[in-house]
Amino acid sequence: MLLATLGSITPAQAAPVKAGKDFSDVTAKQIAALQDIKKSVTKAESKVDSALVVEQRRRSSVGTMSKLPDLKTGVEVQAGDTVLVDIRAEKVGDELLNAIRGGGGGIRSFSVEGATVRAQIPLSQISQLAERGDVKRVEAAVGAMTAHLDKTKTTKSKKPRAELSKDAKAKQVEAKARQALISVQAVKTGEGDRAHAADTARAQFHVTGTGVKLCALSDGIGSLVASQAAGELPAVDVLTGQAGSGDEGTAMLEILHDIAPNAELGFATAFNGDASFADNIKGLRFQLGCDIIVDDVLYFNESPFQDGIIARAVDAVTADGAVYFSSAGNEGNVAEGTSGHWEGNFVDSGVSIGKFAGSAHDFDPNPNAKQVFNPLSNNSGGVPVTLFWSDPLGQSANDYDLYVTNSQGAVVAFSQNPQEGTQDPYERVNTPTSGSGLRLAVVKFRGEDRYLALSALGGRFKDSSDGLKKFVTPGVTRGHSAAKGAISVAAAPAASALPFDLEPGDPANPAGPYPGTFSSASKLERFTSDGPRKVFFKADGTPGAETRQKPDLTAADGVATSVSGFNPFFGTSAAAPNAAAIAGLILSGNPTLTPAEIKEALTATAIDIAEPGTDNRSGVGVVLADRALSYTGASPQALATAQKPTIVNDADGSQYLKPGTTSTVTVPVLNSGDGTAASTSVVLSTPTAGVTIAPRSKSYGNIEVGQTVTNTFKVTIPAAFVPGDQVKLDARVTFAGSTSPTTKSFQLGVGEPSREFKHFAYSGAPIAIPDNSTVGATVQLPVTGVGRASKVTFSIDGDTCSTADASPTVGIDHTFVGDLVGTLTSPTGATATLFSRSGSGGNNLCKVVFDDSAAASFSTVTSAQAPFTGTWKPSSGTLGSLTSGSADGTWTFKVVDAAGTDVGSVRAVSLHLAGYVS
Repeated sequence: MLLATLGSITPAQAAPVKAGKDFSDVTAKQIAALQDIKKSVTKAESKVDSALVVEQRRRSSVGTMSKLPDLKTGVEVQAGDTVLVDIRAEKVGDELLNAIRGGGGGIRSFSVEGATVRAQIPLSQISQLAERGDVKRVEAAVGAMTAHLDKTKTTKSKKPRAELSKDAKAKQVEAKARQALISVQAVKTGEGDRAHAADTARAQFHVTGTGVKLCALSDGIGSLVASQAAGELPAVDVLTGQAGSGDEGTAMLEILHDIAPNAELGFATAFNGDASFADNIKGLRFQLGCDIIVDDVLYFNESPFQDGIIARAVDAVTADGAVYFSSAGNEGNVAEGTSGHWEGNFVDSGVSIGKFAGSAHDFDPNPNAKQVFNPLSNNSGGVPVTLFWSDPLGQSANDYDLYVTNSQGAVVAFSQNPQEGTQDPYERVNTPTSGSGLRLAVVKFRGEDRYLALSALGGRFKDSSDGLKKFVTPGVTRGHSAAKGAISVAAAPAASALPFDLEPGDPANPAGPYPGTFSSASKLERFTSDGPRKVFFKADGTPGAETRQKPDLTAADGVATSVSGFNPFFGTSAAAPNAAAIAGLILSGNPTLTPAEIKEALTATAIDIAEPGTDNRSGVGVVLADRALSYTGASPQALATAQKPTIVNDADGSQYLKPGTTSTVTVPVLNSGDGTAASTSVVLSTPTAGVTIAPRSKSYGNIEVGQTVTNTFKVTIPAAFVPGDQVKLDARVTFAGSTSPTTKSFQLGVGEPSREFKHFAYSGAPIAIPDNSTVGATVQLPVTGVGRASKVTFSIDGDTCSTADASPTVGIDHTFVGDLVGTLTSPTGATATLFSRSGSGGNNLCKVVFDDSAAASFSTVTSAQAPFTGTWKPSSGTLGSLTSGSADGTWTFKVVDAAGTDVGSVRAVSLHLAGYVS
C-alpha cells in the first residue's frame, strides 16, 4: 500500500560517515522516486499493496519507468495481465464475490471467518475494487513456503516457489507418479524409525498408533495415489476440496505412517492463503476429528510479535484437545553462522532518505560507527525478506519501509506500504534471483521508534567485500510455530549428512546415527532455525510481553520416502512429522493422556544434543520413542469395530431387506488394534421408524488382534415400506479398554435393485466452460419415473474420440483437462466429484463412464491416456451416496475450469439410473 497524505517531518541532517556505509546518490534518487509515488496515491490506492501500485504506474507511465528502470516490484503478472491477490474485507459474502467475478476475476478460495478472498484479477481492476467500502486491503497474494531442504531448489530451498508453466507442471507431476509406480517394493529403510527407537518401542510395548488420527498440512498430496499403489500409504481422509497441489504432503504422511502404521491419516492443504490455512487447521480437528496435527509451512506475513490468524487457529484446536506440531524452519542460527535474522530497537542513523521524509536505521551498535545497510551473502538471491515492528496487527501508525540495493547503490526491490493506524506493521520484498553485493536498509518514514525484526528467509547476513559488517541476532523462528499451543520442532540428521553445502565454503554437514539411535553425541542440522521468540502483544492486540522458549524439541530429518524429490527428505519439514508420529504412539499406548502430558513425555525423556539444558536451537533435545512410551506406561489397546453387515432374507433367501419380511443380519466385528478386545458386545439399534431388531445386543466374547467375530440379529421391515426406502443400522461395540466404545452406522436399502437402467442425456448446444472461473458450465438433467435409485452411473459421451482442439465429436472438448473439476449433484443436494484436476495437459473426455465398481479412480490418469476414455471411479465421494431420497427431479452436472489460458465446452453427457424391482 502507499500513503495518501504525508505527515510533516523535518529530516535530520546526515553526518559524515565512512564511504560504502551510507546511501549513495543513486539510492537516494530512486527512493525519492518511490516516495513520489507514495505521496501521489489516491484514497483507493492507499488500500492497495505498494508493489501493485508501482507495477501499475510503471506499466502506464513512461516517466515512472525511466526513473526506476531496473526495479523489480515482485508482482507476478500472468496471462491477461492478471495478478493473484488477497482481498481483506469487512465480511465475505455474495455481493463481494460477485463484484470480483463481475470485474473479470476468478475466485481461488475464500474464508468467511477470516474475511479474506484469494482471487486472480486484472491488474487494471485493482483500484476499482479497492474503492469498495467493504474492502479493507488488496495485497499481492501472501506467499508461503515449506521447510523442505533440497539442492534442486535455490539457496536453502526457502525461497518462494516459482510458478511453473502448466505444461512443465504436468510433466513434473506425471514423472513423479511414474517414478513412484516403477516398483511396488517399499524404498524406505526406516532411518527415522530406527534413529528414534520407534521400531524398538513398537516391539516392546506393542503399540502401533491404534485409535489415533494423525493429520498433516502442507502443499499437496499429488503423489498420494502413486504412494498408495506402491503400498506406502493406506486410505487418507482429505478435507473436502483441500487436496492442494505438490508432493510434500504425501512425503509427510509416509513419515507418519512409518512410525505409527496403525493410525488413521488425514490431510488438508495449507497453500490457499493464510485465512484458508487457519480454516483447514480447524477443519482437521472439528470436521475430521484429528488427534495430532502437523504442518511444515510458514506464511511470510506471520508476525513474530503477536499471534495472527494461523497461530490463533493452532491455539483453538489445542484448547480442544489436539496436539499440534510445526516445523521450526530452516532459516539458520547464530551459533552456526547460518542466520539471516536481526532484531532490536530502531536506532536513528541521522541519515535522511529521499527528498520528502525518512531516516535510515543504524545496524552498528558501536556509538562511534554507523552502518545503514546489513549485507547479504552472494547466495541470498531470490529469497523473501520480511520486516516487522512492535505495533499491534491492524493498528500500526508508525511507518517503516524496506529497501534492497545492490553494491552499485541501485534500489532493486522495495516495500513501502503506508501505516496510518489501521494497517499491519509489516513490509516484505523478494531479493533479485541473481546478483551479488545485495544489502538491506530499513527506513523509518515517519512515527515513533519501535523494536524491529528483519529476516532474510533462506538467506544469510554476511560481511561484504567492500567493508560492510553483518549484524545477526537469534530468534528467527516465528509465527504459528511459536504459538503457545504449538510444539516447534528442530532437525537433526537421522542417517547420511545433507549431501551439499548450504553455501560455498561452509563446514561439513553432520551425519546421523543410523543404523543406531540418537544419543548425546548427535548433532543438529546447521540450518535449523533458532529462538527464542519475543512477543509483545496478546492475540487481541493488547500489551502482553513474554519470551517463548522455541523450538521445543528436535526430531529426525534426512529420511527416505517413496516420493520423488523427497528421497531423502531433509529439513524441519521432515522432522516435525517424525515428532508428531511419536506423539501418536504415546497417545495410542495411553489414550487418556492430555496434550500437556504428551508434551511432558516427549520433553522429559529427550536427550540433550546441543548446549547443556534447554537451548535456543534444539529445545530440550532429540526425542526417543522407547523412552517416551516407558515414561507414560504405554500398553497395547484393543480397537473393535463393526464391519459391513450381510443379509439373508428369511422369507425367500435373497440378499435383500424386503417390506413385510424378517431378515437375518450378520454383523462382523474386527479387532484392528494392538491388544485383545475382552468382553466384547454389540448393541444394534435403528432410528428408522417401524423397523424392529431382535435381540437388542449380543456378546462376541474375546476378540484377538486381527480376528473377526460374527453374530446375527433379526431385522423386521414393516409391510408399509416400499422398495428404495432406507434403513439405518447403528452398531455400538463395547469392550474392555480405553478406546471403547466404537460406533458405526450402515445405510441399507429395502428391496431388490433393478438390473434395468433408464438413461437421461443432454442433447442441447455445446456449453462453453468459462476460463479460470468458479462459475463453471452447468448441465441440468430432469429425471422422472425412477423413484428411488439403486445405482447411479454417469457418462461423458461422444461419437469419435480424438485429441483435436475444439473437437465436435467428443463429450467434453478442453485443452489441458487437468484444469477441470467435474461434479454431479442429485435432487437432494448430495454431490460426488467425478474428476478433479487430473489428466494434466491431455485434451478431451470421450466415452468416459463413472462407476463406483470401476477398478481405478479417474485421479490416476495421465496426459498420455488422452483422449480420456474408459470406466473409472469418481475422484472423490461415491455415486452411491447420491441415491438417498427420490431420484426424480433435476440432477446437475457442473464443470469448473480452475486455471487460466485453456478453454473448451461440454457437448454430450448422460445420467444412467437403476431403480428397484416392484
